[in-house]
Amino acid sequence: MHILRFLLLALVLALPGTAAANSAHRIKDIVDIENVRPNQLVGYGLVVGLPGTGDRTRNTPFTEESMQAMLERMGVNVRGSQLKTMNVAAVSITATMPPFARAGSRIDVTVSAIGDATSLQGGTLIASSLRALDGEIYAVAQGQVSVSGFKAQGAAASISRGVSTSARIADGAIIEREVPFALRSATSLKLALKNPDFTTANMIAGTINSTFAGTAEVLDPATVELKPGPGFPGSVVDLVARIENLPVTVDQPAKVIVNEASGTVVMGANVRISPVAIAQGGLTISVAETPQVSQPAPLSQGQTQVVPRTQVTVDDGTGRSLGTLGGETSLASLVAGLNALGVSPRDLITILQAVKSAGALQADIEVQ
Repeated sequence: MHILRFLLLALVLALPGTAAANSAHRIKDIVDIENVRPNQLVGYGLVVGLPGTGDRTRNTPFTEESMQAMLERMGVNVRGSQLKTMNVAAVSITATMPPFARAGSRIDVTVSAIGDATSLQGGTLIASSLRALDGEIYAVAQGQVSVSGFKAQGAAASISRGVSTSARIADGAIIEREVPFALRSATSLKLALKNPDFTTANMIAGTINSTFAGTAEVLDPATVELKPGPGFPGSVVDLVARIENLPVTVDQPAKVIVNEASGTVVMGANVRISPVAIAQGGLTISVAETPQVSQPAPLSQGQTQVVPRTQVTVDDGTGRSLGTLGGETSLASLVAGLNALGVSPRDLITILQAVKSAGALQADIEVQ
């Protein structure tokens, strides 16, 4: 019921005519700019200095091979030796390089154990290269790892919080190679809508052209192309800087998102219900066992027995009524009516699917 009340409150704030519905969003918040994107980096390395919580080399031979290769690069020959240390862990390293990152700038990295290490707490990542999908090295990571979780275990009990085999290193990687992209020399750019919609795309182009005539054109519901017009003195970069803070009213399709696993239902403000009648009820049978002990009378040579006692309760939902929604009903009326019927979030999912099957729900249902 708390979820339904929350949905009703959120809807009231988002209905047409209220301040929430009339508020506009900046163009920079609803679009992505062509080629202005981050790049994913990945690497492999070793975390050393662990207090006996590292990989067991017998179970993770790749850790031993990595240790031997690292020591050989430092002039230490350990080939043929059996390493039994448990203060080293093999890890995968991931990072996101922001757009237009320059050589020498720093980025955060995430370190995750890939062997049987139990914790990375107290470890230090040895210098490791980070590569993109093209195979080139774009950054080098090294530093003290920071673990937010912990795990303590004894002979008969254990306690843990968070994940102790994953850690972060703030500013742990240095950019060594830049991604080449000459944005200022571009003659045009495309704005990609994060939520494609014909109406929103047209509003974006209209807002831009009302300020700088002839600079924006809608290509499809997900793309608006920018070209500096003859009356605009600057480059395309200057044009983006001028238009990214312009306010635009965003339209959204009528959609209902349903997550059956958690019982969560999210509905947009544009969802409408055609005339329909809804009845909610069901048969509930409750069986309770309360066995009793029967004692024999004194000197009767009887035996003590357990006598079963079963209580069965049946609720057929006869106290529930039929709810009617007439005319073009808004989502607020639907939720209020279902609240009056005492509908739970999981029952709401079944009702919405049935209303959609009846053709009365003017929205798309997306089941996750």
